[in-house]
Amino acid sequence: MTERNGQDGQKDNPEKSAQETEPIVSKPYVMPDDPEEGSAEALAKEAAEARDKMLRTLAEMENLRKRTAREVADARMYGITGFARDVLEIADNLQRALDAVPAEARAAADPGLKALMEGVELTERSLLNALEKNGVKKFDPAGQKFDPNFQQAMFEVPDASVPAGTVVQVIQAGFMIGERVLRPALVGLLLKRVRRPIVTGCRRGRCGSGRRRPATDRAGRCRSPGSPGRRCRTAATVPP
Repeated sequence: MTERNGQDGQKDNPEKSAQETEPIVSKPYVMPDDPEEGSAEALAKEAAEARDKMLRTLAEMENLRKRTAREVADARMYGITGFARDVLEIADNLQRALDAVPAEARAAADPGLKALMEGVELTERSLLNALEKNGVKKFDPAGQKFDPNFQQAMFEVPDASVPAGTVVQVIQAGFMIGERVLRPALVGLLLKRVRRPIVTGCRRGRCGSGRRRPATDRAGRCRSPGSPGRRCRTAATVPP
């Protein structure tokens, strides 16, 4: 009887029974340092975060713009690298044609040969000007200090009139495209001067007098008081 009355009561008050069956949800815990939602501090924090994101996005876009501009400039400058390298062979052949005629033969040549040589020179000059307009420049390192980044050494020649490491002969001129080396120059370098070996002392560190010091002169003669003028057999030399 009691159970029936309870069921009848639940049927009469459905709202009350629904409230009793719903779970109780606790409110989220808010850290003491975090500002409350809707407060001035929370709005200021959101504004600062949005400003930081905006500045970062602007910086990334600016870097992207600069990188894209640099890539476009490089493509415009170095896009003709392969074509320019092939054209250099034509310039080399024109220069070889001019070098094949000695200066004496050119001076005593007939008007027809002189006109031909002038035409070849004009063609070479026009070709070099066209290459220079497109960023390809010729350089001649004669008389300069050898730089392995721009030059390639082919041989060495003895010459005492210039310092060692100086380019004394250019076999083939070099070319630059922009700031890059299109073709290094083939050069001949000055041979390093060979110096005579200098006697510095005895290998054993002692020479007659028993003192640890260089005891020989340049000719290898011992300078010790016990045996002056005698040639030291244990004298050591050092390379230049």
